[in-house]
Amino acid sequence: MLELAKQLISQGILGINRRNADYTMQYNERRLYPLADDKLRTKVLAEKGHIAVPELYGVIRAVHEVRRLPELLAPYSDFVVKPARGSGGDGILVIAERFKNKIYRNINGALMDEAELKHHTLNILSGIYSLGGSLDKVLIEYRVQLDPIFEAVSYQGVPDIRVIVFLGVPVMGMIRLPTRMSGGKANLHQGAVGVGINLATGATLTGVWGNEIITEHPDTGNSLSGLEIPGWHTLLELAGRCYELTGLGYQGVDIVLDKYKGPLILELNARPGLNIQIANLAGLLLRLKEVEQHREHLGSVEERVIFAKERFGTA
Repeated sequence: MLELAKQLISQGILGINRRNADYTMQYNERRLYPLADDKLRTKVLAEKGHIAVPELYGVIRAVHEVRRLPELLAPYSDFVVKPARGSGGDGILVIAERFKNKIYRNINGALMDEAELKHHTLNILSGIYSLGGSLDKVLIEYRVQLDPIFEAVSYQGVPDIRVIVFLGVPVMGMIRLPTRMSGGKANLHQGAVGVGINLATGATLTGVWGNEIITEHPDTGNSLSGLEIPGWHTLLELAGRCYELTGLGYQGVDIVLDKYKGPLILELNARPGLNIQIANLAGLLLRLKEVEQHREHLGSVEERVIFAKERFGTA
């Protein structure tokens, strides 16, 4: 890891203090943070901007509304329950099947009854999973269906693609793959695998699991590199459009590929983590500086995507 650290420093690794001082504080106005921090606001904003997101089945805003849960869920055999202001995947419950006797099975195969589901909903409302512990809302939405291209490198859940976007330019990408350790969730801090992406081609590169560089998925044993993400140019355009959507100059855009619906914006992050640099064996700092130098010549989304693919693709 020492050699890796030296390599990243030489390639312009961005540390958290510099990220905060030079990028999130400078380019993200505080008043805009709720557009990314509140998933309901993000979803409404994206729909107004004609950007596809997982369908919203319902919202529970208060304790007395929890009694509506069975009625709200009645039309759906599978769904996702999540906090509007959660972070790091905490509090997200993915239900894969609902039985007639009001028993639910999550993606790990564990069963829960209606009372347990209501209890989880109440926990979300109380703010136990929210940023700052403030009272929250419960979102119930469409469960994304795994695109077959990821079957060999994903355990139970659905991978997502994180793209760091700076001033509308995609500067670095990573796919996050669910594992047994992560409980089928695509969250690195819960044990998912991060894999860097060649920004020019959409082909996967190096894998990182915790702080360890890996070449194979820990559960499936299949190679992590060389997987080409379909429709990569379109995905980069989708990520780049989020700059106009929110006004946030520095943000992480999380995209999922659905088997039936194609690319969907899952959520936005105004303070995206920095492990993406390890997965790409490259630092963000040099890329961010290059965007700053050329920003006045990068007007349209298409221009910004072409710039990104030409400048930040991996040889």
